[in-house]
Amino acid sequence: MKRDFSLLGNKQFDLLVCGGGIYGAWTAYDAALRGLSVALVEQGDWASATSSASSKLIHGGLRYLESLDFKLVKKALAERQMLLAAAPHRVWPLRFGVPVYADSRVGTLQLKAGLSMYDFMADSPNPDMVHHHFDEAAFAGRFPFLSENCLKGGFTYGDAQTDDARLVLELVSGALAAGAVCVNYCKLTGMLETDGRVSGATVQDILNHSGAEISARQIVNTTGQWTAASEQGREWCQLDKGIHLVMPALQTDEALLLTAKSDGRVFFMIPWYGMTLLGTTDADYRGDLDHVTVEPEEVAYLLNAANHYLKTAWTEQDVVGSYAGVRVMKRGDKALPSSVSRDWELKTADNGAHYSIGGKLTSAREDAACIVNAVCEQLGSDAPCATRRTFPWAPEADYARWFVAASTQATQLGIDLDSAKWLIRRHGKCVSEVFRIIENNPGAAERIVPALPFIHADLLLCARNEMAVHLVDLLRRRMPLLILAKLDEGTLRRIAVYVAAEMGWDEAAIAFEVELCRQR
Repeated sequence: MKRDFSLLGNKQFDLLVCGGGIYGAWTAYDAALRGLSVALVEQGDWASATSSASSKLIHGGLRYLESLDFKLVKKALAERQMLLAAAPHRVWPLRFGVPVYADSRVGTLQLKAGLSMYDFMADSPNPDMVHHHFDEAAFAGRFPFLSENCLKGGFTYGDAQTDDARLVLELVSGALAAGAVCVNYCKLTGMLETDGRVSGATVQDILNHSGAEISARQIVNTTGQWTAASEQGREWCQLDKGIHLVMPALQTDEALLLTAKSDGRVFFMIPWYGMTLLGTTDADYRGDLDHVTVEPEEVAYLLNAANHYLKTAWTEQDVVGSYAGVRVMKRGDKALPSSVSRDWELKTADNGAHYSIGGKLTSAREDAACIVNAVCEQLGSDAPCATRRTFPWAPEADYARWFVAASTQATQLGIDLDSAKWLIRRHGKCVSEVFRIIENNPGAAERIVPALPFIHADLLLCARNEMAVHLVDLLRRRMPLLILAKLDEGTLRRIAVYVAAEMGWDEAAIAFEVELCRQR
């Protein structure tokens, strides 16, 4: 993956996609696979806003059954099943527990009915995805850290998990491989029109402030929260803020779906890279889009919600990291943000520009296919969607057999088992490039931070091949060390020095990058 701003000029593209989050990445990848000439631009780093601030889940959304949003759930479950099959390195099964207490808002019978419907709608051939009921003793044994006071039992059911930022990056890589021009740190500064129809855009290279005009027959805006900031966007959508906390690991490799006692909202405890994600919140947002921050009252809300269920309470001192994001949703008349539909819609302005509104990480692929269908119709192309049949870094061989072989090779190279598992999930078939680095430098098999499953060779590959510009790109989105660990200035400097040659940084640049990370 190489960044080349100069490729954006002196050519007419069939499609310009503005916004490098999950919707922009899927749209560019889909369109490039259909043979369209595609440009994808992003004003920051890939997935630098909402698409790296999710709950990291690929799921149907069990809670949406309660609001009778059956269409959304069925659509998301179908995508979950497709992604589990097509991209097992990128999307993997994750089981959820749901305890039932004497004072639970949703009781055993109602939950049983909902989970049975969830299984039916998923129509999964995998028996590990269906729900199971456990009595009090069995459920407590499965989740020994939960309070047993008034516990009546509980259920488990299957869903799936991903690394959201890596998912976006892989799709951008796939778009590049299919012939697209993809440039991060490239800001959209204006639209160009010919006879009242959009015909291109002006952009600025954030790194050196040079400008360019991009000629495009069709334009799709997938800028999410920035769409909502425009006058037209305010009529179409609303913003909802959610935060997550990174907490210490719990005694389980399964997630939990819980209900906050203060307001009845659903929240999760999710294992991720050996830590626990706690989230999320739901609140109407009208603040600064460039500085979405975690507020003390939001931290207190999540800790209070979690501590109602935990035997040993978490405190603010237990919070390892945190992040905030802004969801874009179709404008609705519901009073509570959590009640607004998460479904997606494509809007087309009078000048012919398309705007993606709302949606979910799970169903973004299908929505992007609809976007590209609309673009192809305007261009007179009947090329079919190919994203259900191919995935950029998915191994061609039988995945289970390939995973065993890759794990064996990793162990032989001195990579510990947990790091090897996550390394394979992060890179898919590209993991062989990490192995080659270690073959030439055995010390690169060591972990960057002892407590977390990330190794130095992984960091070098990210710096070398994944279009990172800043240290924060490497440590927040290429690998999420900044939120999974409390990195002091000395550790940040050590990491920056390690990749300095690959990134082209001198001593002044190293100091700048370390300070930038500290500010984040």
